[in-house]
Amino acid sequence: MDINKPRLTYYDISPCAVAFSTTRHGGCSQGPHATFNINRYCGDTEQCVSQNRKRLADILGIDEKRIVVPHQTHGTQVRLIANDFFELPDNVRDMILDGVDAVMTSESDVCIGVSTADCIPVVIYDSEHHAACVVHAGWRGTVARIVMKAVGAMSDAFHSRPQCLKAVIGPGISLDCFEVGDEVYSEFASAGFDMARIARRYEASGGAGGHEKWHIDLCECNRLQLIGVGVDDENIFMSGICTYKNVDDYFSARRLSVNSGRIYTGVVLRPLPVKE
Repeated sequence: MDINKPRLTYYDISPCAVAFSTTRHGGCSQGPHATFNINRYCGDTEQCVSQNRKRLADILGIDEKRIVVPHQTHGTQVRLIANDFFELPDNVRDMILDGVDAVMTSESDVCIGVSTADCIPVVIYDSEHHAACVVHAGWRGTVARIVMKAVGAMSDAFHSRPQCLKAVIGPGISLDCFEVGDEVYSEFASAGFDMARIARRYEASGGAGGHEKWHIDLCECNRLQLIGVGVDDENIFMSGICTYKNVDDYFSARRLSVNSGRIYTGVVLRPLPVKE
């Protein structure tokens, strides 16, 4: 195996779309960013980020400048990436992607994606209109129903119909490991979530002697949101990868600190075959 080649986790959503999540393997970053991180906003060196992006671009067969990495802020902003985006100066592109937690496109050979390290990445693909969206859903974004807003944004931009959508819920923290305070539980409850389906109480970590804490199932929250807007359950793929439990292969902020690397979950649309 080529240790300098990034190791990706791929998802089978369409022969005409390459959907994936990066792992920690095959890059040049060091310390808590080791070794494959392409995110510029988490404390890694510019040199390593640039080199890792080049390696990813080579695997995907696209220009490095066509890898889109937004600066996320746990909001609900969804940004459309059109082809003229790449004609803009670097600083303007950075401004357009600042405060963005979901990106969508119908352009071919463009990689859109989001960065996570315990939060939930969601890839949505419209097989009818050959368009895609990738969503960063941390607990705040999940409470604010960013996945539902992303489906709505795809409907507005591409005339997407939920029944024609496929979705992948990628690597993120599991119910077992996502221990939260009562205030976070209250946020979900106040937002109208079915707490019996998404929350459990377990003995607190650290041996607190019988004290129990709430745990939230973020993956299930986002799956239920997709179903709630009309996406067929059978078209939703759950990766089942817990970042906290699999920290050797995937970045976990709860295990490595927030100043660690990030998983990049993305999708590249390939040109559709020409109809004769």
